[in-house]
Amino acid sequence: MARAGRRKKTAKGRRRTAAEGPWRRLRRWLWRAALAVVALFALSLLAYRFVSPPVTIYMAQEARRLGEVAHAPVPMTRIAPVMARAAVAAEDANFCLHWGFDMGAIRDAIAEGAGRGASTISQQVVKNVWLWHGRSWPRKALEAAITPLMEAAWPKRRVLEVYLNIAEFDEGVFGVEAAARHYFGVAAADLSAVQAARLAAVLPDPKGRSAARPSDRVRARAASIMDGAATIARDGRAACFED
Repeated sequence: MARAGRRKKTAKGRRRTAAEGPWRRLRRWLWRAALAVVALFALSLLAYRFVSPPVTIYMAQEARRLGEVAHAPVPMTRIAPVMARAAVAAEDANFCLHWGFDMGAIRDAIAEGAGRGASTISQQVVKNVWLWHGRSWPRKALEAAITPLMEAAWPKRRVLEVYLNIAEFDEGVFGVEAAARHYFGVAAADLSAVQAARLAAVLPDPKGRSAARPSDRVRARAASIMDGAATIARDGRAACFED
């Protein structure tokens, strides 16, 4: 009687194990896939500290849509200092003072409503290098998790260098070197203060604004950026990315 009971329990155990088998394999596969993703991210985080990202998700999407894109990464030593200051003045004036998130700008954005953005240059680099465009909570959550890791692994100068090399300045034109040649026929190293300010002025809407044929709004914005770039040079807010 006892032996029959044991056989029945054993049979039930085998059926339960067989039923759990596919789920256990799926969980194991998902765990391994998650570990692989984390490992690839860690490797890319370390690699991109020294090597420019060859392409981004958005860049690849635009290349498929347009047929090709213009992109020519250059080191910070081949980017005019006025361009770096102009980009910071336009997009993230407190770039040297925060750790990836500008809490003051975030509070102001919440107070003023959803129409105002508060993304720092660091957050934009994370979004462009590792994530996808579009508004969604999963992307924002990943961006919030990755940004402090990148800030800890890269110096500020490198963060800005990558930003300037992957930012979109016109349809299919990525990076400041390609943008300088596209709009003005010069290298990024030879940009004037006015040209740099105009490039920075188109960053929020690269498909709707032109640095070569600026509207009155872009001209006014560029003038404001020039003033801001001069200000952050004087008050030390450019120290973290200038030699």
